[in-house]
Amino acid sequence: MNLILKRTLKIVSAVLMVIVLILAMLLVGVKLFGIDVLAITSPSMEPKYPTGSLIYLSDVDKVSDLKIGDVITYKIGDDTTATHRIKEIIPDENDPKILRFRTKGDNNDTYDGKLVEFENVRGKVVFCIPLLGYLAMYMQTRAGSIVAIAVALAVITFVMIVDIITDDNEKKRKNKSEKGEENEKA
Repeated sequence: MNLILKRTLKIVSAVLMVIVLILAMLLVGVKLFGIDVLAITSPSMEPKYPTGSLIYLSDVDKVSDLKIGDVITYKIGDDTTATHRIKEIIPDENDPKILRFRTKGDNNDTYDGKLVEFENVRGKVVFCIPLLGYLAMYMQTRAGSIVAIAVALAVITFVMIVDIITDDNEKKRKNKSEKGEENEKA
């Protein structure tokens, strides 16, 4: 096999494998480090967090970990969350130790209707990757899951084939050079 073609195939297979591994880490693997991943589905936090962005949330252990200006994700229903900025921290009228948060989307004109209870906070946004949320949302569909599995299997198969093809050629060359050395000694 042509040396340039062999090197090109090796590079392409390595790049594809790195891309698959990076995407897997960005979409799922970060959960191993206690980071939650969500996709932004509305323009309420634009331009900082555009629709289709993937946001990464760190856990918030205590209410004192939050301050005005932090962007938090919180539950507003059983299956619904919102990601907005804390604009005000309000102590409870009866128990000043209990704090609630007045929030607002950066792109919204008004504050959110209800104050956010600390127990509803899922996490604080630590960083964001624009557009990657579209891929994450697609992969959560049946068709997207099938496509993701098929692509991963295709990349793995391609890498294995490249390794087999290039290894065979290396073995042949090595055998030829060893035979050449034996013939020179004889």
